[in-house]
Amino acid sequence: MLESGGYCGIDCDACPALLATRRGDEAALAVVAAEWSKLYGAQIPPESIPCAGCFARPPDPTGCHAHECGIRACAMGRSVETCAECPDYACDQLAEFFAMAPEARANLEARRKG
Repeated sequence: MLESGGYCGIDCDACPALLATRRGDEAALAVVAAEWSKLYGAQIPPESIPCAGCFARPPDPTGCHAHECGIRACAMGRSVETCAECPDYACDQLAEFFAMAPEARANLEARRKG
C-alpha cells in the first residue's frame, strides 16, 4: 500500500493539510482553511481541514473531502490497494478525475507497470 497519496494516484506529500495534521499544527490548519476558503470561494472551517490521508481510518481524521470522495469509497468497497489494482481501471469516474489531475494517472500507470 502507498504510504501517502490516495487510491486515485494523487501524491499528497506536499498537501498543506496533511503536513499540518502530521505536525499537529493548529495554526497551520487555520491558515490552510483561510487560503482554501479564498481560493474556492467557500467558507471552509479549520476543523474540516485535518486529514491523515486517503488511507486513514477512524479515529484518524479524513478531512478535506476524503470522507465524501467517490473514488475513495469505490476503492474501499472493492478492497483494492489503489485504483491501479482495480479490474475496471480506468473507470469513467477515474478518467474524469485524471482530466484535472494528470499526475495521478502517471502515478497509477507507474504502479501498474511496477
